[in-house]
Amino acid sequence: MKDKPDAPRRCFHMHETVRMQALEGLPLAAFWQRLLGYAIDLLLALLVWVPLEFSFRRYVLHQIQVDLKWDFHEPGNIVVMVLYWAVCNYLGNGQTPGKWAARTRAMSLTSDRLGIWQSVERALGYGAAVLEGGLGFVQFFWDRNRMCAQDRLAETIVVDVRKRSKDLDASAA
Repeated sequence: MKDKPDAPRRCFHMHETVRMQALEGLPLAAFWQRLLGYAIDLLLALLVWVPLEFSFRRYVLHQIQVDLKWDFHEPGNIVVMVLYWAVCNYLGNGQTPGKWAARTRAMSLTSDRLGIWQSVERALGYGAAVLEGGLGFVQFFWDRNRMCAQDRLAETIVVDVRKRSKDLDASAA
């Protein structure tokens, strides 16, 4: 069969190869670092959610007595959490306030910078990890590259920025 000019577009190409080589050898974050970053981000997301939820219930729904409770079945709760993680990951190029405090950074396996869609995928991945009964977080312990559900979904790794920060700055640029 004769090759057509558009044949390369139908074939698989390893577009990550150069990026994977650039990330080779970067120190991965420890579980305690990831847990600390997640806990801080969860607290900050709740601090964003409480006034938004209160205001919505009080001034839009006109509830006299506002009873705030976290529930995964409430769309507003999910939207605030996803937006918090997506916006923070995107604006911080993989470093949310929690990751900054824990000295970690999520890095894309496919490009130099975390894109908006990858940031949304990471945010949704946290929900997937929780819905799996926490198993999505525990995958850290048996994965060679310490990837959890959110990492697999968004094609990211989480690195320790305390070590080899020069390499990280070059990779994140």
